[in-house]
Amino acid sequence: MTDICICGGGSLGHVVAAVLSSRADCRVHLLTARPQLWQHAVRCVDPDGRVFSGPLHIVTSDPAEVIPQCSVVLLCLPGFLIERTLRQIKPFISSQAVGSIVSSTGFFFRAHEIFPSSASLFGFQRVPFIARVEQYGSSALLLGYKKQLFLATENLPSAFIDSWSEWLQTPVAPLSSYLEAALTNSNPLLHPSRLYGMWHDWHEGLCYPQQTYFYAQWDIFSAQTYIDCDNEFQQLTRSLGIQIPSVLDYYESVDAGSLMNKLRSIEAFKPILAPMVQTDGGWIPDFSSRYFTEDFPFGLQLVRDLAASRSLPTPVIDRVLAWGNSHLPSARQI
Repeated sequence: MTDICICGGGSLGHVVAAVLSSRADCRVHLLTARPQLWQHAVRCVDPDGRVFSGPLHIVTSDPAEVIPQCSVVLLCLPGFLIERTLRQIKPFISSQAVGSIVSSTGFFFRAHEIFPSSASLFGFQRVPFIARVEQYGSSALLLGYKKQLFLATENLPSAFIDSWSEWLQTPVAPLSSYLEAALTNSNPLLHPSRLYGMWHDWHEGLCYPQQTYFYAQWDIFSAQTYIDCDNEFQQLTRSLGIQIPSVLDYYESVDAGSLMNKLRSIEAFKPILAPMVQTDGGWIPDFSSRYFTEDFPFGLQLVRDLAASRSLPTPVIDRVLAWGNSHLPSARQI
């Protein structure tokens, strides 16, 4: 029996908790800021109607109650909570494996600052599921799977990766460097490129007649922006000596048109709406959405800063990042 502590009660926290707690070889604990809103069990349903459900052993906001008795600690958190949570749990970490469900928002960089070099760390390159909360604290929707997952580990045996393959029922392959997980051309490039494509000409007072589908209405301008950002990203990865499949290779595309069509056609993505809020005059972008507050300051910014540290030009990323940062809630309040 493996005791696993999930840190975070968002969409991924719900789904991962349900999937792992449904297994006889896992006992799931939850560290969350809102333990009073959680039930004693959690469930999720996938697109085929398969139900994952199981008990939560301990749900608490106090790391002292759960971290010492767990051998695996998994962060399912937005970027702005990574450093705070790692510092919160540090006093209770001895030999536990500490990791993140997605590593592109600074997990490894913050963990290397906070923990000793002997710490057992792991991080997924991309999230294993497309997840949505159905009823907070009790149920969620697993909207899509990945065919294969990639995991970076430090000071952990190869059997640890095999365990995740079993727990998630998805093949998990090792990465050769934490940088291959910490740097990704998924959400940190994908979301900003699409947001910029939709709303780079938005201004105060401009309203849209309806809410846009994020993927199902993907346009060629957004696709080309994504490709251009990825070309700059690939220069960075080459300079670091790591290999990450290009956006075109990953989505089996050859140009902006075929990439647009591919992103429009993915069934699990089709229901996803763009982050917007309705006003009296119509729909406007929701700049408080995690698409903005997560993927610009804790995703694209990281890529840009690393490229700048190596004197690599990133004109497209710079333009997209400057636009996104100008619309973050903190910037708009100045």
